Amino acid sequence: MKRIVRSLLVLVLPWLVALTPSEAAAGKYQNFRVAIYVVVNATQKLSDPAEFAREYDRVSRQLKFDKVYVEVYRNHQFASDGQIEAVKKFFRDKGIIVAGGITLAAGGQGGQFGTFDYENAADRAECERAVRLAAKHFDEVIMDDFFFYTSKSDADIAAKGARSWTQYRLDTMREVSRSLVLGPAKSVNPKVRVIIKYPNWYEHFQGLGYDLDQEAQMYDGIYTGTETRDPVITDQLLQQYESYEIIRYFDNIRPGGNGGGWVDTYSTRYADRYAEQLWDTLFANASEITLFNWAAMADPRAVEPGDREAWKSKATDFDWDQMVKSYRPSGKDDPGPGWASVAGRSLEDVDGVLGFLGHPIGIPSYKPYQSSGEDFLQNYLGNIGIPIEMTPNFPTGANTILITEAAKSDPKIVDKIKAQLAAGKSVVITSGFLRAMQDKGLQDIVEWQDTGRVVAVHDFINGFGAGSGNSLNDPGHDNPAILFPEIHFYTNDSWPIIRGVASAKGFPMMLMNRYSKGVIYLLTIPENIGDLYNLPRGVTTQIKEYVAQDFPVRIDSPPQVSLFAYDNDTFVVESFRADDAKITISIPGERKSLRDAVSGSAIEANAAPPVADNRRSGQPHTDVTVTIPPHSFRVFRIGGTAH
Repeated sequence: MKRIVRSLLVLVLPWLVALTPSEAAAGKYQNFRVAIYVVVNATQKLSDPAEFAREYDRVSRQLKFDKVYVEVYRNHQFASDGQIEAVKKFFRDKGIIVAGGITLAAGGQGGQFGTFDYENAADRAECERAVRLAAKHFDEVIMDDFFFYTSKSDADIAAKGARSWTQYRLDTMREVSRSLVLGPAKSVNPKVRVIIKYPNWYEHFQGLGYDLDQEAQMYDGIYTGTETRDPVITDQLLQQYESYEIIRYFDNIRPGGNGGGWVDTYSTRYADRYAEQLWDTLFANASEITLFNWAAMADPRAVEPGDREAWKSKATDFDWDQMVKSYRPSGKDDPGPGWASVAGRSLEDVDGVLGFLGHPIGIPSYKPYQSSGEDFLQNYLGNIGIPIEMTPNFPTGANTILITEAAKSDPKIVDKIKAQLAAGKSVVITSGFLRAMQDKGLQDIVEWQDTGRVVAVHDFINGFGAGSGNSLNDPGHDNPAILFPEIHFYTNDSWPIIRGVASAKGFPMMLMNRYSKGVIYLLTIPENIGDLYNLPRGVTTQIKEYVAQDFPVRIDSPPQVSLFAYDNDTFVVESFRADDAKITISIPGERKSLRDAVSGSAIEANAAPPVADNRRSGQPHTDVTVTIPPHSFRVFRIGGTAH
């Protein structure tokens, strides 16, 4: 990254304090530790000294790393005691921290994952054998993210009884954790720390026995899958913001016990996408990042740049040309840089800026344990520039909170909203939450109703009070019509502060109602959540005015641009777009100064900030316009002086 210089400020993270002197000496980065996961077939290969020497040379010439997780079991395949001990010694002789790994998976068919049947005695025995093997050789063991339950054998059906599949699987996996994992591991090695790594599909965990409530507290720690891969071609369509947001959520689930983030190279259409996953994991304050897996890092083939033609000539943060230029070949037959070079370059660059950042902050969004609804909505909101901090606990201390459909699982949710409003605070609910709760107590606060009908909206208008509004459509861009649920409300009891217009009829996009000393807002979500990206920029900017009304910074941006903010007046703006993104940064207060946090140079405020047209309050603010190159980020500081 051409503009990055190494920070002179070192952020002392909690995990650094906890490291032993020998571990700290092995640290190769200022702000995080890098681990590589070694899958069991690689463990078997690396037990050959010649193979280890070849592959270690390939990896270490491209990438600095501090630690490895050496897997002893996966898909019915065990490493031997001799192989495990040989690989442990080889890495330790190189000054690398060594921990163990197991993957409690049972293969699968046609690319669909298979799990153990925990009603089957042979499967239970194999699970316990794998755990005992790992605990025998290591004082720290991480479990890769296949410790879920998909089987519906006749034995499972009989054992389930009248319970739902979700409840049966939660109950079973709690028992399995105690009886087949933690109990056997501690009996073999009382010092062993067993870490459960959770995958990226957190919305659906409970349906397959993954438990972020009780199970996450049973283990010695948790770990986070932050691999979002490509949001278009993959089956899950995970949005880029999740690589950041899932770390924040899991940090709030297990404060001080979330060990780090985990990224792989799969389904990556261009090298920059891999870099982004690494950056965003670390922007979320992860103290360790694990690269999956050793085979990808040691691959003897050169990595391809991928589909980056649209921005290859731009000065982007992941500099492919510089990576290739700086690569040190091992000889005339060297194939060129591999995935390890992409990782090494990306990690080196982000390490140079992390020291400027404080603790992450965002709009608190309540997602209770074992909940689902408007799946992954927070990540779509993050991708239109709304910073989100998901939490499994109701955020009573926040002035503004976001409540989505997932909160319907809390039987006391209406009472909690009332208390928040009575305390003079703001609550933003979504149309999905309204649909779920309109006949379950929410009407006692506000008489809004989802009619069950949908409408295609093309034109959007703002307006804080009575009278005419202003168009929020993008000049020169004919945005597509978007389907929204139709919301019924009583005029003058509630105010549509953003509205859509279709065939001479208005529909609320954002409603406001006062209750006690607080304000409740309704954010109408498109029927297809992905259509948030098709909203005119003026609409999303107005939404941010309300959802992020108390936030220290807001951005007026096109979609696929995210804002990461911190408690020390710093923030990061990152673009996932293929073109330059012109961003207006808005900071509450007049004549506020803004600086590039890395260079310290001041950024001039706009000569004439746009007149506030939402007729809200006319609060003073300072606007600054910047341009973010494709697939790049910039780090800013509010106030401060040049270095």
